[in-house]
Amino acid sequence: MSAITGIGAYAPRFRISSEAFEEAWGQFHAAGVTQKAVPAADEDALTIGYEAATRALEAAETDPDDVDWLAFASSRPPAAEEDLTARLGAMLALSESATRQLFSGSTRAGTRALWAGLDALEADATTALVVAADAPQGDPDDGIDHAAGAGSAAFVLEREGPAEIVDRAEYAAAYPGTRFRDTGDAETQGLGITQYDRQAFTETIGGAVDGLEVDPEPDAAAIQAPDGKLPYRAAGAAGVGTDEIQAAATVHKLGDTGAASVPLSLATALADGCASVIGVSHGSGAGADAVVVSADGDVPTVTALEGAEPLSYAEYLRQRGVVTTGPPSGGGAYVSVPSWRRSLPQRYRLEAGRCSECDALSFPPEGACDDCGALAEYDPVELAGEGTIEAVTTISQGGAPPEFAEQQAQSGDYAAAIVALETSGASETQRKDGDGAERNSADRSGGQRPREEAVDSGDETVSAPAMGTDADPDAFGVGDRIETTIRRVYTQEGVTRYGFKVRPAEE
Repeated sequence: MSAITGIGAYAPRFRISSEAFEEAWGQFHAAGVTQKAVPAADEDALTIGYEAATRALEAAETDPDDVDWLAFASSRPPAAEEDLTARLGAMLALSESATRQLFSGSTRAGTRALWAGLDALEADATTALVVAADAPQGDPDDGIDHAAGAGSAAFVLEREGPAEIVDRAEYAAAYPGTRFRDTGDAETQGLGITQYDRQAFTETIGGAVDGLEVDPEPDAAAIQAPDGKLPYRAAGAAGVGTDEIQAAATVHKLGDTGAASVPLSLATALADGCASVIGVSHGSGAGADAVVVSADGDVPTVTALEGAEPLSYAEYLRQRGVVTTGPPSGGGAYVSVPSWRRSLPQRYRLEAGRCSECDALSFPPEGACDDCGALAEYDPVELAGEGTIEAVTTISQGGAPPEFAEQQAQSGDYAAAIVALETSGASETQRKDGDGAERNSADRSGGQRPREEAVDSGDETVSAPAMGTDADPDAFGVGDRIETTIRRVYTQEGVTRYGFKVRPAEE
């Protein structure tokens, strides 16, 4: 038997409503979707997945070193050919020897990853981390794009825990053309043959559910949601009612989250205290997975799914990079990929160094010590991912260095700050979960955290420059508390560079 011991979920803060689409196009082709989540210009499936993964590890109180199996699933990964589990594992500070698997090519990828994680635990893995993240895109006047949202969910799996996966089954039948993206294409397409698409959807979902050995009688049903109506049309095939689907649905407010659709709905249902949940995914081609989860008590969960910033349709296109002019010609500061790689411990895990001669902290830990001038070895010190703004300014249009200009054209003005980052001891705080129960934890860098009851034990800090994210520039002020996360920084030589940025800390 395998179990879920921690859940994380995340959706970008931006939202666009169905009314905004209808004003732009005169109609809206995503039935049942009232609004959808929109990735910021510095977000993609990898950074969205990182957000969910940090929350799942926090919820399960799992040390990253204990994870010996990692999966990342996305129908639309940011690189068409690259094993992104290497980057994700480095961002999360997992062991370099942990087994890693990448799942893509279908909206079924999220449950395929979950399935593989269960197999790994039945073999020799002890702690698995399954991350599903997606941000589909279609042609601007097509229903696929009107429904396309963004979000992620992550699960820590162990052999025993509060939510056991008690049964699973799969089914596949050949239905070519239901939803596809050809090599080199940027946008997902479909033939738009309604009856054909619906038949593929209901047959595969029904086949997977029929393959289960248990009769789940669920409190909630997490059904794949390409739009806000199709899951309900499959209620009969799945053997559930519309109330059970409604209890887990995320599509109405987040849109079609692709490979994360069923994992997000599972996460939502378990976070809401449902004791029995069935999840049924569907991927074009066509195939389906069904899993049954039985929960005994509360499942530790940390989520960030609420949107705070509505977009107009023009702002939506700008965030997607549709209405920008592209990168400026020449002038960017060149940093080679090998040089960037050497700085990954600082950019991903905030690894500072303590001078072996005078004990002063340096960030980054290179060259002569700023305090004593010694060319001595540095002992690694991982910073906490929290701190205070010491100085801040706003970078407006035309003021960004060339390598950041394209992203700024999408996102608009951004804050550039000097921040005092704390050592891990400085953010040892007493926290409260959603039920008011106290929890003690040492923060990892990145990830949105629960409310803090106390901050700063007087430990030392180290100053570093940082770009702001997740808020307008005027949300950053000298003395304000910040936390770090990982986002896209810029792309050069065709390689996207990821690194830490700062955002206002949760109060």
